[in-house]
Amino acid sequence: MTDPSRSTRAPLSHREWHRADRIGWLRAAVLGANDGVISTASLMIGVSASGAGPGAVMTAGIAGLAAGAMSMAAGEYVSVQSQADTERADIAKEARELETQHDLERAELAGIYRRRGLDAALAQQVADQLMAKDALGAHVRDELGITETLRARPIQAALASAASFATGAMIPVLATVAVPDRPAVTIGTTVAALFLLGAVAAGAGGSSPLKGSLRVAFWGGLAMGITALVGRLFHIAA
Repeated sequence: MTDPSRSTRAPLSHREWHRADRIGWLRAAVLGANDGVISTASLMIGVSASGAGPGAVMTAGIAGLAAGAMSMAAGEYVSVQSQADTERADIAKEARELETQHDLERAELAGIYRRRGLDAALAQQVADQLMAKDALGAHVRDELGITETLRARPIQAALASAASFATGAMIPVLATVAVPDRPAVTIGTTVAALFLLGAVAAGAGGSSPLKGSLRVAFWGGLAMGITALVGRLFHIAA
């Protein structure tokens, strides 16, 4: 009889998810939304504290939303595009070395695996098999540390930053539209949004939601306080 505890079937495969899979877009989205809420609310509070009327406050908020979204998109695109250019240059250099110094590159790859804990014979065997299948891919991944998950994606990062900034900036703008003569409502709504945003971002990244929300709310409140003080110092209307 066949021992039922010993199955000849291959174990079922399973998918695992990791937070690193979303680090690129999550970073851009969190930074964009944070900046959108804090900078737009701070700008509107500062203008309001200067004595300007509701119309001027709304104009400042909408202008800040548009300018900030474009600034975030441009800055993120340039930054990530520079990373992508560096990655492409490194990959091209590695491809040239594989053409001109193939044996040295094979030895280099085997050395990487030995440093990771494989014995010399197994490290050489792994290097040989990977080089035979996809030499450039093996060196890009194991020598340069460039993986598909963490590859630079400039357009994705730019769009995520712009969209998240605009979404965050809409919170203080809509609060001011709802209650135009009550800056306290805008401040309260903004702080509540920062608490929520900090908690969501921290939870998605695997850290404490409470610590994340307190951290974001503290710095957002400090930014609004400083801009309100600046508005008072440059008071333009009685």
